[in-house]
Amino acid sequence: MSPARTAAATITALLLAVLAAGCGVPTEDTAREIERTGKATPAAPTPAAEASGPVTEKLYLLRDGHLVAVQRRVPTQPDAQQLLAHLLAGPIPAEQDADLTSALAGTTAINSATDAAGSATVELSTELEGTGRSDDVLAFGQLVCTLSSRPDINQVLFTRQGARVGVPRGNGSLTEDPLTCDDYANLVAS
Repeated sequence: MSPARTAAATITALLLAVLAAGCGVPTEDTAREIERTGKATPAAPTPAAEASGPVTEKLYLLRDGHLVAVQRRVPTQPDAQQLLAHLLAGPIPAEQDADLTSALAGTTAINSATDAAGSATVELSTELEGTGRSDDVLAFGQLVCTLSSRPDINQVLFTRQGARVGVPRGNGSLTEDPLTCDDYANLVAS
């Protein structure tokens, strides 16, 4: 091979190597959460609820950026923790087929929910800032509306390590006050 052809082949090989290296995903120093598009999948491997039962529970899921009330039949009236578990499990297949999703799918920011004397308290495990979620208002709307759908729960409080924390209302303003589904009325589909 002539020196000119060797030089041309070397330059071509280097050019291809540079182009191939530039086609990948850029590297980052820290991991970041990737936002999902399309239908959410259940966060838990167990079913969200029984398919039938004598009791109706109401959960709030999402469709097109709005809270949508769905009813499921369950064997017994769930307490706040069970209702939270059903909500965190996400939409069941029939609900997914109806294009319902959840802003809570895969979240680890919630430790527990308890109810007493007409209130539910949701214990958060992490700071709200830095969770990487852009749909926090909808997530809190799902929690508040679902928990307050029980006839014995009139309001929902949020705490971290036992102290009240500010969470967004439907209008985006933060509050440490007890919340009801009325605080998210502008987000509930009619």
